Amino acid sequence: MTKAIKQRIIMNGGLFKANDNISEHLVDGDIDKIRNNVKEAVVNLLDALIIDVDNDHNTNETAKRVAKMYVDEIFKGRYQARPMITKFPNSKQLDEIYTVGPITIRSMCSHHFVPIIGKVWVGIIPSNELMGLSKFNRIVDWVGSRPQIQEETVVQIADEIESLIKPKALGVIMKANHMCMTLRGVKDNDCSMTTSVMRGLFFENNNARQELLSLIR
Repeated sequence: MTKAIKQRIIMNGGLFKANDNISEHLVDGDIDKIRNNVKEAVVNLLDALIIDVDNDHNTNETAKRVAKMYVDEIFKGRYQARPMITKFPNSKQLDEIYTVGPITIRSMCSHHFVPIIGKVWVGIIPSNELMGLSKFNRIVDWVGSRPQIQEETVVQIADEIESLIKPKALGVIMKANHMCMTLRGVKDNDCSMTTSVMRGLFFENNNARQELLSLIR
């Protein structure tokens, strides 16, 4: 059912890896097709797990719920275009550091499809344009709403912000707990992961980088 969508993406030179956004390749009706395909796949998954969905009132609507949750909520960052972002000129030529955070991020580990939950901080030294504060939250949510690994999440967030306002300095720091480590495997509830991306002056100038880090501690 979704083979034609994949072929269209390939013909357009696009990618459809786990954390890619494919919205520009979708046409009317595609989301319904994807949702229905996911529903059928979840039915097959439940059957493979030997769950009697026909006679179990707890799970006979599970496939429909899961399909809607994945496509319209948890993985919406794959299928929806980037949110509208309000920008305005840096008319006062502000050139000091400002930070936004902690911003809550909720994502899903692309290895096990279990939650990643954490906080993101963004540091900026602006150039010619500024961005509405709440728009940082929207970008973090949009990028996080895909199957992700944390190392790539911070890079994608930084890429989006940099493409929008081209700041003199940009830092993105993320600290998160991974349910693939708490629900399974080592089952460590206290372990978290911290990743960062530094660009512009935050990458080139150690004093600027240390000042940013001191502001978010």
